[in-house]
Amino acid sequence: MAVYFSIFLVILTAITGLVWLADKFYLASRRQFKLTEAQAQCKEDLSDDVAAKLTEPSAAVDTAVQIFPVIAFVLILRSFLWEPFQIPSGSMMPTLLDGDFILVNKFNYGLRDPVARNKFFDVNLPERGDVVVFKYPRDPKIDYIKRVIGLPGDRIIYRNKSIYIKPACQESDEKCPDFKQVVQTLKKESESPDGSYGLSRYSSKMPNKTHDILIDNQILPRTQHYFQQQGSQRDEFVVPAGHYYVMGDNRDNSLDGRFWGFVPEENLVGEAVAIWMSFDFDRDENSVLPKWIPTNVRFERLGGIN
Repeated sequence: MAVYFSIFLVILTAITGLVWLADKFYLASRRQFKLTEAQAQCKEDLSDDVAAKLTEPSAAVDTAVQIFPVIAFVLILRSFLWEPFQIPSGSMMPTLLDGDFILVNKFNYGLRDPVARNKFFDVNLPERGDVVVFKYPRDPKIDYIKRVIGLPGDRIIYRNKSIYIKPACQESDEKCPDFKQVVQTLKKESESPDGSYGLSRYSSKMPNKTHDILIDNQILPRTQHYFQQQGSQRDEFVVPAGHYYVMGDNRDNSLDGRFWGFVPEENLVGEAVAIWMSFDFDRDENSVLPKWIPTNVRFERLGGIN
């Protein structure tokens, strides 16, 4: 849906922009010329109403001229700087909840054209722990949001609900690093943010970022469904060059890189940096109101994303 909206926005900007240019450099002068001709044919000065009517653009031209700056601003803002997204599921709990509206920084990972999404300006690359929005590799029409766990060249093991990372060996390294476990400290065993039970909340300390995760210890590892990478074990992943390995913070309720592989760099949309609005949709089954109408605004959730 976002792809179609981007295409529509580009087309609308192009059409209104062409009309704006035509009016500025041709149509406006033509209207002024008609006013001059009309004035020359009259012995007396034309009234203000008649002069205004002769120089007034058509409704279509006037509308295009008025909305072009607004549409162009929205296109630039949405394509190159910030884009709003809505969280549709609980795969990123407790960091993000269903009903959160987030801002995605599209500048952090380089600038891309809004239609073909070809990068034309490099800025930065994702770091471990970043929350990223990307085009789902198996269906690029769908936007996904997950957390970056592995960078290009990393080896990742997800075993017994724990993550082990062996960073890519750099040429400057005198000795290649070994696997290091991501420390997970139990914080709470109780109700999760969406009201469900049976989930344990941990603080997960990534190399450069600490965040909370949820683990359901009652769910057995689904290793048999993991993405099978040639030459590695079922629970081990080697991140290819130009790709990233991502996981959801709600570890046992997330369709992520464990099951479908890696995110190509060209699929990245941007980094999720803030929650700008959050609605609760907890409604009684007997309620006459539609489920899409919010029941509460969660102001306490507004702010930056860890």
